[in-house]
Formats: sequence, structure tokens, C-alpha cells
Amino acid sequence: MTATAAPPVAAGGAGPALFRQGLRPFFLLCGIWAMVTIALWVAALHGAALPAGPLPAARWHGHEMLAGFIGAAIAGFVLTAIPNWTGRPPYAGAPLALLAALFVAARLVLLPGSPMPPGPAAVIALLPLPALLLTVLPALVRAGTPRLFGPPALILAFWAGDLLMLGEMAGWWDGTFAIGELLALNIALALVGLIGGRIIPAFTRNALKQAGQAVEIRPLPGVDAAGILALLAVVAVDLAAPGSLLAGLAAAIAAVLALLRLARWQGLRTLGRPILAVLHLAYLMLPVALAVKAAHLLGGAVWAAHWLHLQGIGAVGLMILAVMPRATLGHTGHPLVAPRAMLLAWALLPAAALLRAFGPAVLPGLLPHAAAGAAWVLAFGLFLAAHGPMLLRPRADGKPG
Repeated sequence: MTATAAPPVAAGGAGPALFRQGLRPFFLLCGIWAMVTIALWVAALHGAALPAGPLPAARWHGHEMLAGFIGAAIAGFVLTAIPNWTGRPPYAGAPLALLAALFVAARLVLLPGSPMPPGPAAVIALLPLPALLLTVLPALVRAGTPRLFGPPALILAFWAGDLLMLGEMAGWWDGTFAIGELLALNIALALVGLIGGRIIPAFTRNALKQAGQAVEIRPLPGVDAAGILALLAVVAVDLAAPGSLLAGLAAAIAAVLALLRLARWQGLRTLGRPILAVLHLAYLMLPVALAVKAAHLLGGAVWAAHWLHLQGIGAVGLMILAVMPRATLGHTGHPLVAPRAMLLAWALLPAAALLRAFGPAVLPGLLPHAAAGAAWVLAFGLFLAAHGPMLLRPRADGKPG
């Protein structure tokens, strides 16, 4: 399972380059929305009067970081990876443009100032992920490989979190926004564990072998499967008993297993290859976030109270920012060498995670929010500056796609 190998290509290459493969519009939208959402939220925290919309400002921020930012990254990855997994041509042209239009419409109907009533806004905002899954389902069914249904099943669960959030907004049920928010964030973490656990060892092994370094990455018996099951247990326990001692215990177990998995992947040998090393760093943030969560839930540690942001910014956000540049380079015909701008971006995002998670305990007022927000916006701005032109232009090697 890779996100950078060249997929089979359809004949020709007509139409705008933006709609020639799935990662192009969705990675671009992901970077843009990452910046817009945080910029507006930080402005609101500092007194800017955002116009009223279907969601209050705080809930809009939480929802859009999940369904908007993470949702766009999920769509770009799935639409790019499934042609690799199944051997079908890339998703392109009108169907891809329609999916991107649905995603944009979902963002606009929830935007502060949107005149759309909550019920219709919820219906429109809930359309993109089901449309995505219906688009890729035929290829998965034809492939007939059961393990390929794992990521789509998790995406459906991610969408269920969105349904719980927007269902409360629309008045379909009461008191479900917070649990939907936590469900979506935990599913995103499980996707990091599942997909990262497949691509990181494979990319590391291949890169080290190409450099003439013999390497054998052997999994510990049972640990890989147990690590994924532990992350799913975190999802289940947080649904049944959020904030409980049991939730803390589940997080602690998942943290230990994730760290054991990572320890086998030869991460220290990738330090001279930033585009590879950042994947290991992003995965490291997964057990760190879970351990901090466990410290808060099991020990009542005040300094760990903002673990949720460590999970969202550090583990999920950094993994997205690690995968998107690599996939963009590989699928637009460029060498897998990180532009210098990305070295700064990959330093800024962990800094944002640490500032937002631990800053409130030591820094005054809204300073940690502003500093973390600025680091986040700059990191994704650097991604767009370095890779946005690649996403908008035809492949550098002249191939279709």
C-alpha cells in the first residue's frame, strides 16, 4: 500500500491538469482550508466578529478541522491510492471535478455568514464522503481483496462522526456533537496507525536498499495487529465511556504498542533523508499523544489537559503534511527530494502541536493559541508555495496524470 508509486494511466491527458488525478484538487484544497480555518478561528479568538452561520464559531472550527481539513486529505489519498491497489486508471475528469465541487459546497454552506438553514446545510455538508466511497467502491469490489476494505470502512466511521456533529446542528438529535468530534478524531488517528504502519516500513526499506544499506524490518509477532486493534479499542472506549479511567487505560496500551511498532522501523537511519524521516516523526507523535492523554485521564495531570490538540495537530496533522508532499512529488513526475521550504514546515508543525498542547499551562492568555496558529498557517503556506504549482501543472516528466 503506497501513495507514491505511479498508478496505471489512462490514455491521453486532456483536460485541466488539476483534474487528472485525485490528489491534485484535494491536496490543494486541504492546504488552503488548513490555512483559512485556523486563520479565521485565531482571529475570532482575538475579538474579530465573525458573521453568524449554521455553527457557532468554536464548533465550526472543530468541525472544519475534521471534515474539512482531514476530510480533504482522506479524499486525496484514497483517490490516489486505490488505482495503485486495484490496477484501475486514475480517477480524473468530470467525476473528480464533481467530487471536488461537492467538497467545496460543503465548506461554503457551513462557513460563517452562510445564510443556509442548519438542516439543508447539514445535508449538503454530509454528501462528499459518501460520494467518495461510492466512487471507489466498484474498483474495490472488482479487486476482491478483503484487506482493501479496511480504509474505506474507517472512512465510513469517520463520516459517522460527521453525522453526529451535524445531526445535532440540524436538530435531528441532541447532545451528539462532542462525541461525534471525538469519534472523527480517533478514526483519523486509527487511519494514521493503519496506513502509516504500512507505508513507513516499506518506504524506509526501499530507500535504504537503494542507498546500498542492507536492512530487514521484521515485525514483532502479533504487535502490528495488536497495535491496530488497540487503536480501534481507543475508538470504542471513547464512544462508550469518554474521559474515563478505562479510556485512559486504552490510550496507554495503544501508546505502548505504537511505540513498539515504530521502534522496529529503523527511523534513526533515515535522519539524513528528511522526506522519509518526517514520516517517522509523525508516527512518533501518535504514541506521544496517546501517552499524554493517558496521563490526563489516569493521573489527572493538568499539563496534559490539551492532549486532543497534540493528537490532532501532532499525530494527524503532521502525518498529512508528511504524506502530501511525498505523494505530490511522486505523482507529478518530480524526484523524491524535499524542497527546502518543507524542512521549515516540518519543524513548524510539531512546534504548533507542542505550543497548543502545553502552552496554556505556562504561557499567558491567548499567546499559545496565536503562536500555534501562526506556525500552522505558515507550515501549510509553505506546502502550497512549494507544491501548489506542481498540483496545478502537467507532470514534469510529460507522462499522463
